[in-house]
Amino acid sequence: MNKSVILTGLRVNSDFTLGNYLGAIKPMVMLANKYANTHQLNMFIPDLHTITVDVDYEGLNKAILNGVKDYVAEGLPIENQNVYTYRQSYISAHSELTWILDCFTGFGEASRMVEFKDKSQKIGEDRVSIGLFNYPILMAADILLYNALWVPVGEDQRQHIELTRTIAQRFNNKFGNIFTVPKNLLEQAKFVGVEKSLRIRSLKYPNNKMSKSISDPAGTILLNDNPKQAAKKIMSATTDDFAKINYDWDKQPGITNLLQIYMSLSDETKEQTLDKWQDKNNYGDFKRELASIVEAFLTKFQQERNKIDESTLIHKLKISESKMQEQANAKLLSVQKAVGLR
Repeated sequence: MNKSVILTGLRVNSDFTLGNYLGAIKPMVMLANKYANTHQLNMFIPDLHTITVDVDYEGLNKAILNGVKDYVAEGLPIENQNVYTYRQSYISAHSELTWILDCFTGFGEASRMVEFKDKSQKIGEDRVSIGLFNYPILMAADILLYNALWVPVGEDQRQHIELTRTIAQRFNNKFGNIFTVPKNLLEQAKFVGVEKSLRIRSLKYPNNKMSKSISDPAGTILLNDNPKQAAKKIMSATTDDFAKINYDWDKQPGITNLLQIYMSLSDETKEQTLDKWQDKNNYGDFKRELASIVEAFLTKFQQERNKIDESTLIHKLKISESKMQEQANAKLLSVQKAVGLR
């Protein structure tokens, strides 16, 4: 296992949305298929991260399996020996290394994480968990346990990559070359080939992102939605009074969001989509075509998902978890020795 490591994951606390699919699942699977024969791919389920906020605990285990199914339905090559799909909580080294890294992370630098600030303001200081505060250090452990150089993440996680690099360099300066330091954000973007991650917005409130954590059923399309009902959501999507199709996030976020979904599902370039629809004054024709595309996509995706054998999937998880346990424990032991615990 001397291949360069790509590590990425997506929290599963409920059904994935179309936004999750276009912004994370689809590009992750494309990346996996591109590099599966030349790199080690750790496509893991960060279930410990999931419980940093209130979730449906009783349904969490089922949600995790359903999330893995969504990746496989899209074409994640789990049969490839270089692809490892595992549940974070099944490998105890993640939690153990987090505690050690905590002891080498300043309270001030952890407090400066923007995502924690944003979420704590929304949740309220009295209700926000210590786990949410500690989230970036657990993320650092996720990365450093496996010598991951490449860590594709969304914009809200990029500050955490920089913190991971800082912690790794600090530890190496004190104890020697223990950790592989992930590549910087510029190199990460070049490797993935995407400067800015795609963010699909709510169909009802296009200034907000489409989110599975917000009660916005009319604005959110789930991957398990009835395809015809999803098409109706597209037809009812908020647009504007300009009566002319333009790609303009500031003035026309609603129609721009629909254009973004259109080009992403049709695999057209921005130029191809705009050449077809720019300056057209009939939103109805555009919405009907997009609704048809969304309905066809969900129908096909759900058919692929229903073909997946759950027992085979669980077997793959267990095999990956066994192998990743070996890698993680070896790295944890080297850290424990460095700080004098072994």
